[in-house]
Amino acid sequence: MTVKVRFAPSPTGRLHVGNIRVALINWLFARKHDGTFVLRLDDTDEERSTAEFAAGIEADLRWLGLHWDEFARQSDRYDRYAAAAERLKASGRLYPCYETPEELEVKRKIQLSRRLPPVYDRAALALTDADRARLEAEGRKPHWRFRLDDAVRVEWDDLVRGHTGVEMASLSDPVLIRADGTYLYTLPSVVDDIELGITHVLRGEDHVTNTAAQIQIFEALGGKVPVFAHFSLLVGASGEGLSKRTGALGVAELRGQGIEPMAILSLLARLGTADPVEPQTTLDALVEGFAIDRFGRAAAKFDPEELRTLNARILHQLPFEAVADRLRALGLEEAGADFWHAVRPNISRLAEAADWWRVVRGPVTPVVSDPAFLAGAAALLPPAPWDQGTWRAWTTAVKDATGARGKALFMPLRLALTGLDHGPDLGELLPLIGPERARARLMGEAA
Repeated sequence: MTVKVRFAPSPTGRLHVGNIRVALINWLFARKHDGTFVLRLDDTDEERSTAEFAAGIEADLRWLGLHWDEFARQSDRYDRYAAAAERLKASGRLYPCYETPEELEVKRKIQLSRRLPPVYDRAALALTDADRARLEAEGRKPHWRFRLDDAVRVEWDDLVRGHTGVEMASLSDPVLIRADGTYLYTLPSVVDDIELGITHVLRGEDHVTNTAAQIQIFEALGGKVPVFAHFSLLVGASGEGLSKRTGALGVAELRGQGIEPMAILSLLARLGTADPVEPQTTLDALVEGFAIDRFGRAAAKFDPEELRTLNARILHQLPFEAVADRLRALGLEEAGADFWHAVRPNISRLAEAADWWRVVRGPVTPVVSDPAFLAGAAALLPPAPWDQGTWRAWTTAVKDATGARGKALFMPLRLALTGLDHGPDLGELLPLIGPERARARLMGEAA
């Protein structure tokens, strides 16, 4: 089977990590099986969908490297949904209902008070042509429901949940078309999945009940039912649900915080599986380690602190070639591989490299606790050129001359040379600071 999957966000907001997890799982599944990944914008909610949000979704996916093979937009396909609706009407599966929202709510409350499931009673099916004409003369416009075959149990073999089934008698006939003529999610989604040739639908477990109804719509339209996989939902570190309102977990916000794309993807690719989260620097590595059957049913917790730790681990692995252009974009045009290799173990965000560049090039205000000791150390500085062995040779000479050892030797030198009590290995940093700046700082001069 040629695999074809889709990621179908609604452009009613920017993507958050829960959305990206769905996109990533579909993308990885497609790449693992040499298949096709479709980006479909489900923009039938015309009041809330905007071109700005649509562009933002595409920008977020590109930044993450999740490029799509095909693209579709539901607002371009209304004629296809109208044609499908007419077919369902002609077959008797789509029928008009005239209850107002208030009337439906009263019915629901009565059923609940009688300890009955709040399932639509199909009263509209008993209406005569005359009844419908009278209601329409009153100004009522119908909404349209799909008549489920409620005498059966819909079953399927789920790639994550295993064999799954839903008793259709427990469900209300779903509304497919509102009274104003606009479509709800279900009909356009099924029509698109049929006509775009989607073979696998991989999504969150909150869609399990939807799937049962959609399978019957697939069959009513003569379409091939895809293979389904419903993985556990992503929740916050404290178990709270994620939404587009969770701004701190939005992709754009994480990008603004300096989080690397591969940190986000490395974490999301493993959350919900039994596999350990590991820092990966390429999407190919994520594809190689991906298997849909590794996902379990327990809720997967997304911890921003875990993401930040993973971000640092990924930066510590990146070669200079992977960051050279980005360093230049930070204004570090002269920073080379020696600088990057020196500072990368000490950064958790790439932008922090600029802070260490300022330490290297100055000016730095030295912290001087023992001027005589530092003056003596300055006199022992070896001549240029300097390399990574210079620090060891110099500190050995200072130790021999002063008797200082350990922290008493190294900390005063670090404080004077960098103005800080922590930082990169001075064996790598000292040649970048250079003799002139090093001597000035040891003498207490800002340089």
